[in-house]
Amino acid sequence: MASVRQWLEGARLRTLPASASPVVAGTAVAWFSATQAGPPWVEGHLLKAVILLCLTVIVALGFQIGCNFANDYSDGVRGTDDNRVGPMRLVGSGAAQPPEVKRAAWICFAIACGAGIFVVALAIGFFEPTWQFSSLTSGGWGVPAGLVLIGLACVLAAWFYTGGRRPYGYAGLGELFVFIFFGLVATVGTVFVQAPLVAQKVEIAVGCVPTFRDIHWPAALCMGIIMGCFSTAILVANNLRDLPKDAEAGKNTLAVRIGDRSTRFLYTGLILIGGVGIVIEAFLTSWFVLLGLIGIGLSIPLVVKVMGQAKGLELVSVLKSTGIAQFVTALLAGIGLALGWLYG
Repeated sequence: MASVRQWLEGARLRTLPASASPVVAGTAVAWFSATQAGPPWVEGHLLKAVILLCLTVIVALGFQIGCNFANDYSDGVRGTDDNRVGPMRLVGSGAAQPPEVKRAAWICFAIACGAGIFVVALAIGFFEPTWQFSSLTSGGWGVPAGLVLIGLACVLAAWFYTGGRRPYGYAGLGELFVFIFFGLVATVGTVFVQAPLVAQKVEIAVGCVPTFRDIHWPAALCMGIIMGCFSTAILVANNLRDLPKDAEAGKNTLAVRIGDRSTRFLYTGLILIGGVGIVIEAFLTSWFVLLGLIGIGLSIPLVVKVMGQAKGLELVSVLKSTGIAQFVTALLAGIGLALGWLYG
């Protein structure tokens, strides 16, 4: 039976800053948009907003840990994790039985979905009656149905990354799905559920019924791309570390398909795009957002290490530090948005 310490190692807690980063960044964009008409706490909505933020973080962490356990289970039963370099593999090491790890994954998914239901309920409480999208959704079911479908898509994407008969992670599509779900969906989705703050502020400020167009969608999308680049860079570094073993096991990740050299350039390119994204985000919102470049700066030594042919255990620290750099970027960009509202 695996010890508590082994379970914690198997959960790969080092990946959690990366999963929380899109929530931090998305919330900052939503509040920046909302507060253009005045601070959202004036009408007493601060408590609800904080609860909504906490629930969204639980959703993100639940999906991340669940995905880690699901990956551990699926790779373990396939034998892909035998003699793997890096963090503890519960199944591959024999510390835990496959059914136990599978159960842990689905428990985490259930927690994430449970928190997600509360997010939907709380968001819909905000949305009605001030929020209008179109005649198709004004009946009240369009928004919750859409959010639930997105949640189900997240569960399926997490499980079938390495699970099922034809896991897309074994076909070199892992990076694409990580960019979509841990970047765009996580960030823009956070902005979306915080959007009722915008709705109430717009209604109070200009006396009209707001629509989804009142959200700063270009800023939301740009921030989603930034977070997606970081999240993808983490997976790229992970697959670069595992490239030799994956090739032997027949796990055709993107790194296996394009080779060692191209994978290193891909990591560098993703960090570079993230930096350009911060500049564009600042142009769209406030130049204080350039504070986020400090997080990009933290990534420069990592790029040097990756391009310097780091291998195996050397790349473990790159994984951890990339997640930290992502969180710092999200946090400082968020602080920049706050300063932009105060002084912009």
